[in-house]
Amino acid sequence: MATPIIDLLLLVATVVDLQRGSTASMVHGIAAIYIGVSIAFGHQMIAWADRYFLFWFRGGEKPRSRKAYGSEHASQERNGWFRHLAGYIIGSSFLLIMIWSIGDPARTEAFVNIVRVWGVILVIDFIISFSYTLWPRKMPVKKVE
Repeated sequence: MATPIIDLLLLVATVVDLQRGSTASMVHGIAAIYIGVSIAFGHQMIAWADRYFLFWFRGGEKPRSRKAYGSEHASQERNGWFRHLAGYIIGSSFLLIMIWSIGDPARTEAFVNIVRVWGVILVIDFIISFSYTLWPRKMPVKKVE
């Protein structure tokens, strides 16, 4: 429930710092990345953290991860990539808006570099994620003795 409020406060603090004349840094850029990833993956990350918190600190049931294979695994990988794309679009949009609003390329060079590097990471993630569509993960063969 508080996650969107924290995201908004982080964004406001970043913008205020930049408006006061700070040069954009990797820390400012990480704020935009965090917001994009938080929006795209937030529900999944919070549900994962809740399951493990209950297990580690409240004696809850051990979270079991069932490995997926074949088309099910390929679908999970593609869906993860689409979430990554959404996070990239959101985070990069914040970075580009801040670049535009500051209007000083010398002060926002770090943001341009972050968008570029994140774009390369997104392409690598695409190649890996969609490779499972062409070459699906196979279920391990159990040896019979």
